[in-house]
Amino acid sequence: MSRSLSVVMPVYNEAAHLSATVEALAEAVSRSGLAAELILVDDGSTDGSAEAARTAAAGRMPLRVLAQTRDGRFKARWAGVTAATSDVVLLLDARVRLHPDSLRFLMEALSSDQPVWNGHVVPQTKGNPFGAFGNVLVHLAWSSYFADPRPASFGLEEFDHFPKGTGCFVAPRALLLEAMDEFKPRVSDWRIVSDDTQLIRWIAARHRIQLSPEFGCDYEPRASVRAFVGNALYRGSTFLDGHGRRESRFFPLVVGFFPVSAGLALLILRRPAAAPVLVAITAGLAATVAVRARRPAFETLSFAMLAPLYAAAHGAGMWRALGVLARERLKRASGS
Repeated sequence: MSRSLSVVMPVYNEAAHLSATVEALAEAVSRSGLAAELILVDDGSTDGSAEAARTAAAGRMPLRVLAQTRDGRFKARWAGVTAATSDVVLLLDARVRLHPDSLRFLMEALSSDQPVWNGHVVPQTKGNPFGAFGNVLVHLAWSSYFADPRPASFGLEEFDHFPKGTGCFVAPRALLLEAMDEFKPRVSDWRIVSDDTQLIRWIAARHRIQLSPEFGCDYEPRASVRAFVGNALYRGSTFLDGHGRRESRFFPLVVGFFPVSAGLALLILRRPAAAPVLVAITAGLAATVAVRARRPAFETLSFAMLAPLYAAAHGAGMWRALGVLARERLKRASGS
């Protein structure tokens, strides 16, 4: 493995989390013996995120701050990878805190035969119903891995059966740049494109992606209803871009969502009294699913209580993305 590492971190209004994230990163770097730089790409923050990062990194590790005007996480990562000086890049999000020995493990495991690694992400759920909700969701989506977390790898055929994401992702800089150059968003608004699904799928077609609990990190979830809803809306928008493609095993869900949700909306408009019934049914189904997945009581309760809210916000995001896509296609068809 290269003895140097460039860490690229896109940031939008994450000042409250950067101290803990940078501290964990610096500790993991120190234990690994690596020479590392942190490239923070400020995507139009208004909360002093860049200054918070400078304070956290002072005396701990080299930091460069790049700035852009709300162009979205994909473009932020692209700018950071372009500016990186190491041959190996770690993509890391502002809420993701590396485990102390994760980079030491990676330094020994990374090789020309295994150049791409995805972090084993552990959502922090204690006392946080939003984190507990997310933890149930990922255990349902990738149950085969989380039922028995172990060293594993996946390629294109198994792509949708393993957890992955650019929140904690290591690859050669040249490979990332090539994948980013090949990235083709469906809409011109980069803020609602899937910032990692297409990218990692392209890489998986060329290199098996390694996964191990020893390359681990903690994820700090949202902690308020407003932030939870905003994140669900964003994920709904990017879900259409990332999985509204035939190669995704979630494609049938995307196709079926729109007529089903339109029908439910029409039902509520005609019979408003149906709304609380649908909320209760959604919560009940969510609780049943979580119980069958053998999730702890707090996670089961959180999943049941938040499922109707998440479904509404995520669905609104999918409709928003479909609207943007439809408008752009109409413009292209009309030649305007």
